[in-house]
Amino acid sequence: MIYRAMKFSIGGPLKLAFRPWVEGIEHIPEDGPAILASNHLSFSDSFFLPAVLSRKVTFIAKAEYFTSPGVKGRLTAAFFKGVGQLPVDRSGARGAGEAAVKSGIAVLRSGELFGIYPEGTRSPDGRLYRGKPGGLARVALASGAPVIPVAMIDTEKIQPPGTVMPKLMRPGIRIGRPLDFSRYQGMESDRFILRSLTDEVMYEIMKLSGQEYVDIYATAAKRKIAEEAKAAKTAKPPKPGKPEQPEKTERPEKTEQPR
Repeated sequence: MIYRAMKFSIGGPLKLAFRPWVEGIEHIPEDGPAILASNHLSFSDSFFLPAVLSRKVTFIAKAEYFTSPGVKGRLTAAFFKGVGQLPVDRSGARGAGEAAVKSGIAVLRSGELFGIYPEGTRSPDGRLYRGKPGGLARVALASGAPVIPVAMIDTEKIQPPGTVMPKLMRPGIRIGRPLDFSRYQGMESDRFILRSLTDEVMYEIMKLSGQEYVDIYATAAKRKIAEEAKAAKTAKPPKPGKPEQPEKTERPEKTEQPR
């Protein structure tokens, strides 16, 4: 009931203001469980995708969104619950991957749609990064649900980092054909199978999105960017002083030309 109210109050104005275009909506089943595996460009991805679907889709979100203190924290928690997001505690030994598996299986067993971002975090530069096999592949094999690749397009351009007001433009959503991984059933403990399944899904997302693929994790890329920014900030500028004089070079001795 709360989800429907949120979908009407948020999804309706979102569609009206930004008019997102959609391709492949027919690949979403009318009923039954399915996994929506999407690239992740913007915070708004979790709102645009549900806004264009008639069925409820449940994503996972970090637990901090649900545990912040004060009135603002309670309102934030109520908002995320209302739009169908589940809290994931990333403090455990296996982090978000283990929590995603448990949450995903529970959602799929109830016959609903489960949304997951295989990259694990938003792309820092608009490129597509290596998928993490801990969540997506294990949920797919444990549940037997089909995996539907999804590409969010241009959502990162709506409100780039540092901007306050969103830019009114049309983002896009491309939905691919469902992928069946029943051939891997019972191989959940094989890390090579988990890697293969994840890479296959990422390849389909890459084809749908047209993004450049980077074969490292987005978390590693973000860490590198942060370290480079910190190094540039702490680098000491050269002390002001007299400009260095160019070194004098001796002219080659003039040799006597033969007569």
